[in-house]
Amino acid sequence: MSANVNHSLPLEYQTEQNRLNILGFWIFLGAEIVLFATLFAVYGVLGHRYAGGPTPSDIFKLNDVLIETLLLLTSSFTCGLAVFFMRQRDMKKMLVWFIITLLLGAGFLFMEIREFIHYVHEGATMQTSAFLSSFFVLLGTHGAHVTFGIIWAIMLVIQLLQRGLTPVTARKMFIISLYWHFLDVVWIFIFTFVYLKGMVA
Repeated sequence: MSANVNHSLPLEYQTEQNRLNILGFWIFLGAEIVLFATLFAVYGVLGHRYAGGPTPSDIFKLNDVLIETLLLLTSSFTCGLAVFFMRQRDMKKMLVWFIITLLLGAGFLFMEIREFIHYVHEGATMQTSAFLSSFFVLLGTHGAHVTFGIIWAIMLVIQLLQRGLTPVTARKMFIISLYWHFLDVVWIFIFTFVYLKGMVA
């Protein structure tokens, strides 16, 4: 096995199996891009069909959305720091920044759930209009991905504490960082084309 390890590469790329797994995850992200592109397209078609119900400017609270955005974008930065310290083989700092990433993600998810509850209390549900149906599906899909990412991160932290930093755990760390950055990019599009555009329209 050691003969197949290339120590000149970053830890997560040192074995051929790791490199194949990372390539496979990039392909998976390609499929995720298609999924979210489809949801954005649906929202683009249905996002102006209010059926006499509330419009984006009626229900969106930009201050709350800005906080959600700050939490998620900051988590992308801290996730990048975690990968940086992973490559420095500093597991303690890596874990600190990764756990901070996890907590920021949990804060974002809490804010998003609270936002959804507020909409429902205001009578803005999926059944109200095509706009709200497409909105909840798009945001709900992103939120489900964030939830999965948080659960995945918790499991990885446990594995890191048990096994330490190895080429295998480093590969898992790198892959989850790709996933997390992808979700941040999706959120930037949501913030721009759903919230900002909705408030201006």
